[in-house]
Amino acid sequence: MSKLNQESLKKAIHEMNTNKAKRNFVETIDLQVGIKDYDPQKDKRFAGSVKLPHVPRPKLKAIILGDQVHCDQAAAANIPFIDAEGLKKFNKDRKQMKKYFKPYAILLASESIIKQIPKLVGPALTKINKFPTAISPNENVVDKISEALSTIKFQLKKVLCLGVAIGNLNMSEEEQRQNTTLGINFLASLLKKNWNNIRTIHIKSTMGKSHRIFG
Repeated sequence: MSKLNQESLKKAIHEMNTNKAKRNFVETIDLQVGIKDYDPQKDKRFAGSVKLPHVPRPKLKAIILGDQVHCDQAAAANIPFIDAEGLKKFNKDRKQMKKYFKPYAILLASESIIKQIPKLVGPALTKINKFPTAISPNENVVDKISEALSTIKFQLKKVLCLGVAIGNLNMSEEEQRQNTTLGINFLASLLKKNWNNIRTIHIKSTMGKSHRIFG
């Protein structure tokens, strides 16, 4: 059961939106969570992804590593793509690939291409933290990108704090509330003692002040 007080959350979101200054870019809203009673060295490190009802960062760029069908779909939708021959031309050069894929936050690859990646590019994409997500033959690249843009990932590493983009200031306050509530409740479900492992939760826009909503 959620321990997040919805009135406190609504108030924090309203304050964040009321005090925003006019800027040349859309501010992202980050969810910042402090974890307690967890030992990253001994306890199993958790990781989980959840699809939010509203896209938190719509301007993230995507590229398709596609077979013929997915490359055609990408071309029709004006989405950047590269095929097996294009990947081969990197000649497994990690520096070239790092530079080429740097602008893209989302990499999606046809299942047939994923199977060829070790042969085409070696371990380079894994090393630069850009290994793609698979697209099955019957999935459409536009739908898959939309799904990827809506999905956030929680992953505990060595420190007991997590940060993830949960929304943006172009959203309505209700959309921000829905994303925040779903994201937090999902994170609590990943923890071994659920809400008892959460010390504090804050939300913060890129240039705004931090608002505590739990703890």
